Amino acid sequence: MSARPQLDINNLDEPREQRVVVFVRAAVVASWALLLFVDPRLVAPHPVTTWTLLAASAAWAALLTFSRLREHRSPPTWAISLVDSALTLVGCALTGGAHTLLVAVLPLIVIAAGLGGRRGYVVAVGLGAGYTVAVLVGDASTPVPDRWLHGVWWTGYLLGTAVLVEVFSRLLERQFDVAARSRAEAMAEHEALLEERDLRERLLESQHARQDGLRVILHEFRTPVASMTVLSRDLAAGALAEPAAATALSLISAHTEHLRDMLDNLADLALADGSPVGRPRERPVVLAELAEAVLDAAGIPPERRSATVDPPGATVWSDPQRLRRILTNLAENAARHSIRGPVELNLTGRPDRLVAEVRDRGPGLPPDQLGEVSRKYVSLGDRRGTAGLGLWIVAQLVSGMSGQLTLSAREGGGLTAHLEVPVHDPG
Repeated sequence: MSARPQLDINNLDEPREQRVVVFVRAAVVASWALLLFVDPRLVAPHPVTTWTLLAASAAWAALLTFSRLREHRSPPTWAISLVDSALTLVGCALTGGAHTLLVAVLPLIVIAAGLGGRRGYVVAVGLGAGYTVAVLVGDASTPVPDRWLHGVWWTGYLLGTAVLVEVFSRLLERQFDVAARSRAEAMAEHEALLEERDLRERLLESQHARQDGLRVILHEFRTPVASMTVLSRDLAAGALAEPAAATALSLISAHTEHLRDMLDNLADLALADGSPVGRPRERPVVLAELAEAVLDAAGIPPERRSATVDPPGATVWSDPQRLRRILTNLAENAARHSIRGPVELNLTGRPDRLVAEVRDRGPGLPPDQLGEVSRKYVSLGDRRGTAGLGLWIVAQLVSGMSGQLTLSAREGGGLTAHLEVPVHDPG
């Protein structure tokens, strides 16, 4: 693990902290000037040199301020510390030596350097030694032993300042590391929670897909099973004579084939796509036979139905089981809601698509329900007691065949279901 870089107060990236450093340096120069105005005796020994030094300090502070605020390249840290130390030590020597108030600036320099690590110790010792020389040279009124005492005294305090600064800096670094680790752990836990939630959602979607598939199978089984039950009972009782008996046997055979396909779709529920309507199985479809099978499966009596096929002998290549399920559901809905009205089924075979329309003369639907009836568990109109799965199954089948289904109000009353699905021309 790489070591964290040391903090350098003289090279901060944040504009706010840069302004604070600039303000402190300017405040130090301003306090120095104020001190000289308040106590002119500090200037008396060397007036020209003292004011010249103050002017140089102001120019140095202005230069650093300009470079910080204009984001220009600043001098190296060691150069800044060296110039700050030299100006302060010379100022101490010129303004009273052991009795100058400028000595208070020395801890600020140590603090600024100490935030960079052990460099603060070197700066503290250097400043202590320099201050001792400044006191010995610039304060002739104080006995020499006292001047030595002042120098050693301040050197010790400057070293103490450097120690405290390093200790506090290390504490801050440890707290930063702890906070960074805590934040990383929190982010990792958050990512884990998101992954867990995503997994739960996928599992729930898979479960719902399988449940929907079972509901589709149960819904689709009811019509052929009910029809086969009635037909087989009539055949067993001898209630059907020719040709009605042959028609009943043909319809039972069609229902049997339909149930076999449904069982194949039930096996398809184990496929990875999780589709509730199974996978397509394409083969030639004779549209005239499809129309008759759909109307028979929907249980619509001959007097209430009409079917047209264009062209009359049209054959397309598609999934007959899916087409029959779609059209049977639409025809059943039309017959249920038109009560005694006629149900019309028109099939048009084209080279690239099949166009089918189922029309009735029922009460129709309000415009706000036309887009809702294909949702799961939603029944048509005001009818209650149905499962609300028929048109949802139709929508799923149409989507699986890349087709399009639209419901529209019929002029004169009723509803038109318009279906278009892509097909192939077997010829």
